[in-house]
Amino acid sequence: MDAYAIGAPPTERFNYTVVRQFAVMTVVWGIVGMAVGALLAAQLIWPALNFDIPWLSYGRLRPLHTNAVIFAFGGSALFATSYYVVQRTCQVRLFAAPLAAFTFWGWQAVIVAAAITLPMGYTSSKEYAELEWPIDLLITVVWVVYAIVFFGTIMRRRTRHIYVANWFFGAYILTIALLHIVNNMEWPATLWKSYSAYAGVQDAMVQWWYGHNAVGFFLTTSFLGMMYYFVPKQAERPIYSYRLSIVHFWALNFVYMWAGPHHLQNTSLPDWAQSLGMVFSLILLAPSWGGMINGIMTLSGAWHKLRTDPILKFLVTALSFYGMSTFEGSMMSIKTVNALSHYTDWTIGHVHSGALGWVAMITIGSMYYMFPRLFGAKEMYSKRLIELHFWIATVGVVLYIAAMWVAGVMQGLMWRATEPDGTLTYTFVETVKATYPFYGVRLLGGLCFLSGMLLMAWNFFKTAQGKAAFDPPVAEPPPPPPVPEPAPQPALAA
Repeated sequence: MDAYAIGAPPTERFNYTVVRQFAVMTVVWGIVGMAVGALLAAQLIWPALNFDIPWLSYGRLRPLHTNAVIFAFGGSALFATSYYVVQRTCQVRLFAAPLAAFTFWGWQAVIVAAAITLPMGYTSSKEYAELEWPIDLLITVVWVVYAIVFFGTIMRRRTRHIYVANWFFGAYILTIALLHIVNNMEWPATLWKSYSAYAGVQDAMVQWWYGHNAVGFFLTTSFLGMMYYFVPKQAERPIYSYRLSIVHFWALNFVYMWAGPHHLQNTSLPDWAQSLGMVFSLILLAPSWGGMINGIMTLSGAWHKLRTDPILKFLVTALSFYGMSTFEGSMMSIKTVNALSHYTDWTIGHVHSGALGWVAMITIGSMYYMFPRLFGAKEMYSKRLIELHFWIATVGVVLYIAAMWVAGVMQGLMWRATEPDGTLTYTFVETVKATYPFYGVRLLGGLCFLSGMLLMAWNFFKTAQGKAAFDPPVAEPPPPPPVPEPAPQPALAA
């Protein structure tokens, strides 16, 4: 049945099959991507963990980790949530079910191809765009079909209004198509080798226009679409300010496009371009915090729910990390700050405060909301496991980013320290040695976050399996003792 049927069960009214598929793979790829990240963190402490196998070397696994977390985990989550939200808000079944199914299998093919080619050393050497040209072509086809399905659903909606979450999802779909095509203009040399159509500083400029907007649109605008739907739903409150959401949308999408040059501060990029990136990065703080405030203030009148609702804790904590990460990014774009932070582990901490604190947290909260509804369960198998997951994940993120912040500032100060005669105070090896303990803390934080993902997978499995709730039922009060029968009265004498 392809038409929307009034009164039909949700499983028939909406196409939940493809949403379920993407939701399950979100968890699977999340575990895989974060497990690779934990291995890489361990390799920085014990380099012999590559076992002298080229496929397991740090240089080959690192792009596999970033692609798995961003495009496999994050991408699958975006497909799942955008397909879910656009159906629910437009009150119509997903457009062209066969095309929607193609996006699932096509996207999984992209991920598997990346998992094979990157460890083999086939790479374009572009940050977040390492995949070679045959895979780039497949991504383009899948993305065009994705746009057809999403916008086709909106065009045949049964509601006059287009809810704001769909504006954010739509903007990310269109912008990522533009970014992908322009940055991946390349000349194929062999089946698995190509050369960029750009050269020198122009190549760097195009790459970081792409790289920062991959963060801005694939990891920010899109996940704000999640925020604008799942936070009000879980809080059972309307969005704090619809007007602010519209201002947030237009300001964010305009300003983000200009911020890429801040990745190239103090390089051979023309100074005016560096300054332009810095100025727009500072302006970017206003719409970013506007969105954060809009999400958090949605809880007005429902703050008490944070005490007992672990899903809401995930969503609100994600917004807090979003605000913190955007503030930090704007500050790091200032040339004098960037001179200290660039090339250090401070940047790694900043990236992961956004990737784990914002992207992963908002995804996990959204998945916990959707999963029982997708599988016809009344609620998640165990609320206690969700609570445990929240605290393990939060502790893991804090350990990770705090260790990298301290290590990064220390590295920057040691690198620029000089003696009175102008010679360097510390050798590079000494900075590596000083950083070593912080890598242990980072590994611990990463293992905490990975453990939380494993708990989530178990909770999802038991929910889909439909077993009795893990949480023990609240003990019923014992029944009152029976009232004794009154003793029979002796018969009165005649």
